[in-house]
Amino acid sequence: MKILFAGLGNLSSQVFDLFVLRAKPGDQFLVAGRNQAYIQERCRWTHSAALHLGKSIHVDTTSMDVWNIDQMSHIISAFQPDVIFSSMAMLSATSVSRQIPDALSQQLQKAQGAWMPITLAPLYKLMQAVQQTRRKIIVLNAAAPDNLHPVLAKVGLAPTSGIGNLANTISPLRQAIATQLHQSVEYIQIFFFAHADVSQMLRSGTAGGVPFHLTAFSRGEDITPQLDIPALFRTLPLTLKHEYTQLLTAATAATILETLTTENSAITHAPGPDGLPGTYPIQRKAQGIEVILPPGLTREEAIRINQDGLRMNGIESIADDGTVHFSEKHAAVLQNMLGYDCKRLPLSEVEDRAHELLTKYNAFISRH
Repeated sequence: MKILFAGLGNLSSQVFDLFVLRAKPGDQFLVAGRNQAYIQERCRWTHSAALHLGKSIHVDTTSMDVWNIDQMSHIISAFQPDVIFSSMAMLSATSVSRQIPDALSQQLQKAQGAWMPITLAPLYKLMQAVQQTRRKIIVLNAAAPDNLHPVLAKVGLAPTSGIGNLANTISPLRQAIATQLHQSVEYIQIFFFAHADVSQMLRSGTAGGVPFHLTAFSRGEDITPQLDIPALFRTLPLTLKHEYTQLLTAATAATILETLTTENSAITHAPGPDGLPGTYPIQRKAQGIEVILPPGLTREEAIRINQDGLRMNGIESIADDGTVHFSEKHAAVLQNMLGYDCKRLPLSEVEDRAHELLTKYNAFISRH
């Protein structure tokens, strides 16, 4: 298998490590990005770790400019990857939280989905480059898949799947259910449908009023009525409320990759599969990814739950041409604090609006 990493930031590095250390003989990796010195050094660390474990891996690096669609298309066509992994964003959420005082950071984060241009712009460029190659490639995206994929799906450019977000909660939630019911965790299977906001809220032990659907089974029996769900949620901050959750995110990437590239028929959870908003249980079928539904929940109801979550995150609607309309409440946060006014985001303007937002954010942090 050939896997191309578009960028190698903190999260992407951990995914890279996990993919490389699970690699099979003959697997090849290409890491593409702007900072070649860093990328080459980081790849050497992973290569050395693999050798310690008796694995000889093939890793190359190359320079890539995300704003140059033709160059990215050429790199993709030359390498011919089976999978592209991307976590590209112009500004990470951790940067916002660390660069300014907590009170200001918390206020800015209330904009939620209105930050979209920062993550949408590089992914939109990448997907245009993939389309230009006319190759069928699995694309895994770690940057806001719950929000971005339904936007790009409108113009036929949605990545195959996202990773992380609500998928991070599945293992700790299964363990919490097993503990609550005094059962073994390997017997517990859950079907969890919700927007990424729920996974963020669960770091404080509550879904915070964001809609979700949860069904749980033990050895095929529906045990949902037996669960004290608020009590389950209160146990999750011990696992979710710290920076090391990126290891969980990397693990979801490995699980989703296995689901998409092998005959493994296990059910896993993924955000943004096939351009849908929010997270769903999925399974590989002959025709590709299929959303798996528990008894009593229709596909339409599952999508509606996640569309409601999308609106609560500040994305009021997505037009058929991919134009995003943000809620007044969420857009006002960025307008009042940064002087950035964007209530409507056409795809044709996303790069310019992203650079404008980053410029105004940088000016803001220079003052604070």
